[in-house]
Amino acid sequence: MEEMLVKSYLQKSLEEWKDDISQVLAEIDKEYEEVAQELKVYSYKYGITKQVIQSTVNEEIIETIRQRYHKPFEESYHQLKEYIKDLEEKRRVFQMFIQKIDEVNRKESARVTAS
Repeated sequence: MEEMLVKSYLQKSLEEWKDDISQVLAEIDKEYEEVAQELKVYSYKYGITKQVIQSTVNEEIIETIRQRYHKPFEESYHQLKEYIKDLEEKRRVFQMFIQKIDEVNRKESARVTAS
């Protein structure tokens, strides 16, 4: 009986923690999707301006395009790329929490069942 109470309390505590972590992970996933969409936009903008510059011979126009579009798009693209790497790392870390909690729950269930 005492084993069952310990199991219930332990499982309940771990499940509550897992729920909290799952909410954080869901927020990270949502932000990741938003950043991924924005990265895709800037990837296209950056690529298009690069192609236009390569197809243009007038240096004055090229410089205008570089200053007005290409450099800002390139900066945004690289910033978003770094940000998405950070979000991927956060996802990995919080997913690891969930895996470890599940692992402890399985071990505890097996231990209590074996008793």
